[in-house]
Amino acid sequence: MADLAVRRVDFGYFVRPAEETGTGTPRVEPCLGYLVSHPAGLLLVDTGMGSHPDVDAHYRPRRRGLDIALAGAGTRVDDIKFLVNCHLHFDHCGGNPALPGRPIFTQRTELETALSTLDYTLPELVNAPDLQYEQLDGESEILPGVLIVPTPGHTTGHQSLVVRRRDGTVVVAGQSHDTASAYGADTLAWQARRDQHSQTLPVTPAWIDRIQQLDPARVVFAHDNAVWEPADQPS
Repeated sequence: MADLAVRRVDFGYFVRPAEETGTGTPRVEPCLGYLVSHPAGLLLVDTGMGSHPDVDAHYRPRRRGLDIALAGAGTRVDDIKFLVNCHLHFDHCGGNPALPGRPIFTQRTELETALSTLDYTLPELVNAPDLQYEQLDGESEILPGVLIVPTPGHTTGHQSLVVRRRDGTVVVAGQSHDTASAYGADTLAWQARRDQHSQTLPVTPAWIDRIQQLDPARVVFAHDNAVWEPADQPS
């Protein structure tokens, strides 16, 4: 089987207000998706930002629409065969209505929450005609060499995509962490616990152990241009 390529899609950026950053100042964040080239067809992780007057006033986004964003990555909407949303907030499923008929892999609990919880997302993004959800209950290999792993935290149904490449595993971690540094801090705490380091240590997500067992060579994120790599990664 041909190796699986993973490339970034730029959906623009938004301004996270000071009350959400924990730093006392606003932060401009990218909105990123990822394309996985697979022999079975092209898979897209996340589809950009939806639009609503209240959302726009709060986050002041500068969007790159699905057509433009995909063209920048060298492809077209018609080329997308599979879709994964790390979760269903407005800034991750904004282009879903333009992708009817494709399997959309999502955790069952995420879809149920998005459909039943007021102000969770923009309902028109989730309820658009002819969206075809493939609901998962936990970990699943959705294509050969492509694995979905639940990574709850930001939302109960958050999930990450694991791509097994010949040169090392790539994890598309979505918004499991806001930044690569935050992910790195959790992996160090995980390692310290494995090393039976003296307590007290930071609490880390239970799923970090599963992701690290998969030996990631790169971990990429939805709202950070930086990439996490293990400290012993060959140069």
